[in-house]
Amino acid sequence: MTSVRRALIAPSILTADFGRLAEQVRAAEEGGCDLFHLDVMDGHFVPQLSFGPSVVGAVRAATTLPLEVHMMVERPHEHFESFAREGAQRLVFHYEAAGDPAEHLELAHRLGCEAGIAINPETPVEAIVPWLAALDEVVVMLIKPGRGGQEMMPQHLEKVRDLRARVGGLGREFPIEVDGGVKSHNATTCVEAGATILVAGSAVYNERETPQQALAALRSALGD
Repeated sequence: MTSVRRALIAPSILTADFGRLAEQVRAAEEGGCDLFHLDVMDGHFVPQLSFGPSVVGAVRAATTLPLEVHMMVERPHEHFESFAREGAQRLVFHYEAAGDPAEHLELAHRLGCEAGIAINPETPVEAIVPWLAALDEVVVMLIKPGRGGQEMMPQHLEKVRDLRARVGGLGREFPIEVDGGVKSHNATTCVEAGATILVAGSAVYNERETPQQALAALRSALGD
């Protein structure tokens, strides 16, 4: 099998066992993950509710790996400070949320965090071009946000290819992350499209295998 460029794997804890959260985080770290992806949902931007700053703090206490908080919330900037205080190193907000992306970027950086922007499946890459030079990451949603376990919509990988070309044209290199439906059978396709971080939720935390086994399967699929 031909190896593709190594991608980082970011487990989403949304499907982890919260009764054993520290143990689940440590298991993924032992399995070789690179960072953790924390999905925060407010019940408004998306119908579901998830967790708040205290869970981010609990994950921070369980690992030294980087943490990114993916805010699927209506007014993300109102929460930046509390997540930064609990140990988030990258704050990701949605283009489709309320507020000015330029102001969000400035606030995240002022708090000492990296700033990322996520785009929903219906949002074109052109919508975020004005901020590419200031961003630290772009997250391309390959599912509708708000619910784990959905099947990937692979047609949206074309946005990853588009972004990779645009970022290269700026003379920059920063992470392009894909979120939604990443599994062993499609991980290579994501990386070949230009993704450098793969969010993996139910692919890592499920009832069939341990996080260590699941991460080993993902790495094997990528040829690592």
